[in-house]
Amino acid sequence: MLQLIGRRIVLGIFTLWLVSVLVFAGTELLPGDVAEAVLGQSATPENVQALRLQLGLDKPAIVRYVHWLTGMFHLDFGMSLASQTPVSNLLAERLGRTLMLAGLAASVAVPLALTIGLMAAVYPGSAFDRVTSLATLCVSALPEFFLATVLVLVFAVKLHWLPAISYVVEFRSFGQLASSLAMPVVTLAAVIVAQMARMTRATVVNVLGAPYAEMAMLKGVRRFRIVLVHAWRAFRVPAVSASVAPDRRPA
Repeated sequence: MLQLIGRRIVLGIFTLWLVSVLVFAGTELLPGDVAEAVLGQSATPENVQALRLQLGLDKPAIVRYVHWLTGMFHLDFGMSLASQTPVSNLLAERLGRTLMLAGLAASVAVPLALTIGLMAAVYPGSAFDRVTSLATLCVSALPEFFLATVLVLVFAVKLHWLPAISYVVEFRSFGQLASSLAMPVVTLAAVIVAQMARMTRATVVNVLGAPYAEMAMLKGVRRFRIVLVHAWRAFRVPAVSASVAPDRRPA
């Protein structure tokens, strides 16, 4: 499991670097000039040239990218042209809220997904298995932005139970915090639950079909005990894989 997490971290770092290269190259290929876009069409050539010198746009593209990448290692992300504020300060303000939202979504999704997957695997072919399989298949096929739009239309626009815009400025009460984070948490957790539950069910069903599991059941060992004692090592890695990479669609 540690090796899996390590590979995911390395792959994530490589993906971020590749995205930065593509974004930087894309902005270089776009027509126009950043200095002219910031100052507007009424800016004088002298002002445009001064801003280009200030932003380092007069240097070659590779030099500017290496300078930016070097600053990243020192947590210097540059200045925001929109607010004239260091980007590191803007990230620090939002990091806490992002981690809180991700933690709440994971704390809801992981236990629920494992419970659904295990129950469906222990009783394959049952009504619960068929209903959950159909429901998780439908949810996993829904884009998150579509699910979020439906939730807003139902619970905010039609029923007026929850706010349409969730933005927590300061903590006032648990009720206010829960109402603000309910729809974002449900949106993020729904896809994770669907994918992890399907992957857990498939893995446990394969384990229960193994010869040693069938032999244990013939000797009178309950299916729940086989799952909890023997199948745990088999399905915990796919479960972690589904939670770390929630964008992967199970087969």
